[in-house]
Amino acid sequence: MGSQPTSGCHVVALPYPGRGHINPMMNLCKLLVSKKPDILITFVVTEEWLGFIGPEPKPANVHFATVPNVLPSELHRAKNFPAFLEAIFTKLEAPVEQLLDRLELPVAAIIADTYLPWAVRVGKQRNIPVATLWTTSASVFLVFHHFEMLQQKGHFPVDLSERGEEEVDYIPGVARTRIADLPTIFFGNQRQLLLGKALECIAGASKADYFLSTSFSELEPLALDAIRSQLSVPAYCVGPTIPFLDGDGAGDAAYFRWLDAQPIGSVLYVSLGSFLSVSDAQMEEMAAGVRDSGVRFLWVARGETSPVAGAREEGAAGLVVPWCEQLKVLCHPSVGGFWTHCGWNSALEAIYAGVPMLTCPLLMDQVPNSKQVAEDWKIGLRVKKEDGSGGGGGENLVTRQEIARLVKKLMDAESGEGREMRKRARELREACRRAAARGGSSDRNLDAFIGDISRAE
Repeated sequence: MGSQPTSGCHVVALPYPGRGHINPMMNLCKLLVSKKPDILITFVVTEEWLGFIGPEPKPANVHFATVPNVLPSELHRAKNFPAFLEAIFTKLEAPVEQLLDRLELPVAAIIADTYLPWAVRVGKQRNIPVATLWTTSASVFLVFHHFEMLQQKGHFPVDLSERGEEEVDYIPGVARTRIADLPTIFFGNQRQLLLGKALECIAGASKADYFLSTSFSELEPLALDAIRSQLSVPAYCVGPTIPFLDGDGAGDAAYFRWLDAQPIGSVLYVSLGSFLSVSDAQMEEMAAGVRDSGVRFLWVARGETSPVAGAREEGAAGLVVPWCEQLKVLCHPSVGGFWTHCGWNSALEAIYAGVPMLTCPLLMDQVPNSKQVAEDWKIGLRVKKEDGSGGGGGENLVTRQEIARLVKKLMDAESGEGREMRKRARELREACRRAAARGGSSDRNLDAFIGDISRAE
């Protein structure tokens, strides 16, 4: 463990146990430590998660503390997600409380993922201020926060096939959106199983002492203003909570050497998420479509059996790797496009890198993120299914011909649309980097938050 500072500000980080939540929480902790070297962070994970992330580099001031594996294993959580969520709500609180009560150093603040709804109560019982960390877009928070508006306007519950095209244009701070572009949790069996829990978490967020957003002010100004006026607690935008402190665009792995040899802006980077994936039949069409497009690609595919493995035989056109440093790859000059399910962290990394996106959202907030990327920010294209929907569910295959067409369109930097998209991506990239730089909006917000919790000690 090394020698621990005995004075300074001790913060406990409670991430939700999923990769898309642990990463932004760890990146936030790294930012806090970079700004205030005497801060000490106890980062709480299950024993299983320590096995996954223990070996990854982190600052000396961030210490892991574990609770027992009281949750279904990460390796199977996609198979029964409602049971996983139920365990988060009912089984995690007691071991975390026991751990808090064993800590030797007094705790100045707890930063807890919004999806741990008991964290605010646990903090209040111990007189410890709690900051809730919202790891998706500010717009999606507002959609949940104003859920009763959807009910009042007769937009919930609805059958998507009948009313998906109707527009929602009355949620403060949220751009006009089709019902079909709301989070998938509002529809189908997810609604029965998960929506009540999500709404409970959102309600809990307004009881926290601070609200932290992983977005940045310039990306969602109206949404963030709306959150500030809706919540009675300080709301700080501290994003992008991505690993930009690690430097960008270079590395010594073999795939960087391959990228170095490709023309500028010529490579499509394909990475389709760490949680749920598409059917083999759809993956087959995707691999064939990318191959038929003739575009160079770097494809992250886990598992040897993937149909993508066949793409290896095509020689120089592409490279398939089991893993890569995503942000560094996106920042490499050869990369000109990113095909993604459009989880919020991936979208933020693409924005930071200034790379346009091809989005094929599957679930949860990927659908509204994808809508923001393509329609509000105009920095990407959406893969639409045969039935015209750009969202999750159903097994209408997107054909290889359609995929090849979209890939070529995304990667064509010379067309009017391609030029416009890249110009917008560059502008957002500059805004994102300014926000994170010294004196930028997120940098100032981090300072203000650190000031708040240091004074609260």
